[in-house]
Amino acid sequence: MVSTEDFDNDVENKWCPGCGNFPILDAMKESFSELDLPPEKLFLVSGIGQAGKTPNFLNCNMCHTLHGRALCVATGAKIANRNLNIVVNSGDGDCYGEGGNHFMAAIRRNIDLTLLVHNNQVYGLTKGQASPTSTLGMKTKMQRQGTFSVPFNPLAVAMVSGAGFVARGFAGDKEQLAGLIRRAMQYRGFAMIDILQPCVSFNTVNTMKWYKDRAAPVEETDHDESDLKRALDLVLQDPEETISTGLLYENKSSSPGDFHRRLDVLTEESLLDQSIDMQTLQSLLP
Repeated sequence: MVSTEDFDNDVENKWCPGCGNFPILDAMKESFSELDLPPEKLFLVSGIGQAGKTPNFLNCNMCHTLHGRALCVATGAKIANRNLNIVVNSGDGDCYGEGGNHFMAAIRRNIDLTLLVHNNQVYGLTKGQASPTSTLGMKTKMQRQGTFSVPFNPLAVAMVSGAGFVARGFAGDKEQLAGLIRRAMQYRGFAMIDILQPCVSFNTVNTMKWYKDRAAPVEETDHDESDLKRALDLVLQDPEETISTGLLYENKSSSPGDFHRRLDVLTEESLLDQSIDMQTLQSLLP
């Protein structure tokens, strides 16, 4: 049996004390162990940012990529080897800002991987500038008069773009989050979890208490996660009043299926296991 200790390593963690990334890291370990997934069968991909450091603190295969490009690398890895269990760690600036176009492309392709976005509503690595999810009017060291852009709604965008598994987690509810990660990794297709993650150093507005006062787990209601319209209503709620957490939407239909089912060459075996027909390749070259 795999245990959480199997994922421990001796890399020094330098996140700020009280950072919301710590419970996310713990929830990841719990979900991996509950899935009985050994470290050598796991591939973590990350971009740049405090969230992007997450794979460094886990004993497993990992790749630390460029800002906003984690999903590109993860896509290539999954296409090459369909048997990889891939989890992408990204921040709100990394994924929805620099990587916004790749975020939507991965959804449209329906790549079979799990995306965890640590959403603290600021750029935590570069000292707290406003991110795509910062609240309108939020003041930072860079936005001294407050932000002028309305916040990006990643969950609504994911749903209307065709994502089949859309959830919102909360660093303050580790048990719920671990369960969401486990279910996301079992889903065949693109699965994303936007995780509310307080930044204790640079976001003094969206604190742990602020989230706890507003977080409303859908598990405590009669929510039907197959109802797309209802799920959209939940993510379009005023966050100042209520923030619904949990599995918001899941498309359990086998059609259109994940990316590998759409291409004959990827259906039966990984590209890594296929031989190269040099004669055909030569005929294609000028």
